[in-house]
Amino acid sequence: CPACGGAMEFDSKSQKMKCPYCDTEIAVEEFQKMQENKQQTASDGVYSENQSGSQDKVDWQAANDNQWAEGETDGMRVYVCESCGGEIIAEETTGATTCPYCGNRVVMKGQFSGDQKPDYVIPFKKDKKAAKAAYYSHLKGKPFLPKVFKDENHIDEIKGVYVPFWLFDADTKSHFMYDARNLRVWENGDTEYTEHEHYLVERGGSVRFERIPADGSEKMDDTLMESIEPFDFSEAVPFTPAYLAGFVADRYDVDMEECLERAKERITSSAETVFGNTVT
Repeated sequence: CPACGGAMEFDSKSQKMKCPYCDTEIAVEEFQKMQENKQQTASDGVYSENQSGSQDKVDWQAANDNQWAEGETDGMRVYVCESCGGEIIAEETTGATTCPYCGNRVVMKGQFSGDQKPDYVIPFKKDKKAAKAAYYSHLKGKPFLPKVFKDENHIDEIKGVYVPFWLFDADTKSHFMYDARNLRVWENGDTEYTEHEHYLVERGGSVRFERIPADGSEKMDDTLMESIEPFDFSEAVPFTPAYLAGFVADRYDVDMEECLERAKERITSSAETVFGNTVT
C-alpha cells in the first residue's frame, strides 16, 4: 500500500486494489506499475550493496547435514515472501498463497511467465462475505448436517479460487441420419391394430463453437467445473498477477492436447443435441 505499506488485495466490489488496513484504493494498472518500479529499485539496491562489500562475513556451521533424498522434492517449489523474506514451500502448480510467517498474500510470479501465463482473467465479483452468506443460506433446512459444516473456523477458511482453463474455437460440419418411426394403435371390435410408419430422416449443417472451456487443473473435477457454466467472457480482462492478490490460484497442469479431447467430446455431444432436436 502506498499509504501505510500494508499488503494490498484485489477488491471484487470496486474492481480495484484495496488495502485492508487503511482502505486505500488504487487502480489495478497503477498498482502493477508501482510493483514493477519497486522491483527495479530493489534490484538496483541489491547490486550496489553487493558491490560495496560492506556486508559482514560470517562462517556459519550447520548442526546437522540432513539433505533431501532423491525424488523427495519432486513436485515442490520454494518461494520467498517479498514482505518478510520468509520461504514458502508449495506445490509446483500453486499460483498464489498466503505467507505462513507474516500473513502476506503472495503471488508466485515465476509460475505465470513464458508459456504458462494466461491471456485473460475474469476477476471475482463477489467477496468472502457474500460467499459465506450464500453458504449459510445453503445450510438452512438441513438439521442433520455434521457440526463441522457449521463451525465458524471451518467456514472462515472459504477462499476464492482462480481455476485455469483452455478455450477452444471450432467450425464444424455435421451430417446425421435418423431411423424415425411413427406408431399408431387402435381397436376395431375385438381386434387391436398397430401401424408402424418408418422414415429415413437426414439432417446436416454447420455449427460454430466459440470459447469452449476445458478445465486445465487436474485437482478440479471436470463435471463440477462444467456445472457452474456458462462463464461470462465479456467480463474477461487481460491477465495481470495483481488480480490474484487475496485469492488462491492454481497453475495449469493439464496440457492443451489432453483438454482438446474433452472439448471434442463436448462439441460432438452438442452437435448431436442441436440436430437431434430438429427431429420430432
